[in-house]
Amino acid sequence: MDYINAFWVGGLICALVQILLDRTKLMPGRIMVLLVCTGAVLSAFRIYDPFAEYAGAGATVPLIGFGHLLYQGVNDAVAECGVLGLFMGGLKASATGISAALIFGYLASLVFKPKMKE
Repeated sequence: MDYINAFWVGGLICALVQILLDRTKLMPGRIMVLLVCTGAVLSAFRIYDPFAEYAGAGATVPLIGFGHLLYQGVNDAVAECGVLGLFMGGLKASATGISAALIFGYLASLVFKPKMKE
C-alpha cells in the first residue's frame, strides 16, 4: 500500500504542477519556488510530517520535500546556534543533495555532448 500511496500522491502533485504550467502564465522557475515554499510552510504548520509519513516518496521526492528539508535545517540550526542558524541551517541540511546534483550533472556533461538551446 505504501507504493500505491506514493504513486498517487506524487502523481497528483505532478498533475497539479502541470495544470499550473498549462493554464497559467507562471514560468517554471516560479512554480518551482512555489513548491519549495509550500513544503516549508507545511513544515512550519507541522502538516508535512504526517503527510510525508502517509505518502512516502510521493511527498519527499518532489520539490515540496526540498522545502521541508530547508525548513528543518534552519529550525535545527536556530535551536542550536541562535540567529546565526538562519543563515547556515538550510545550506548545511541540503549540502549533500546539492553536491550530488552538481557532481552528477558534471559527469553527465562528460558523457553526453551538451548543447545550448537556440
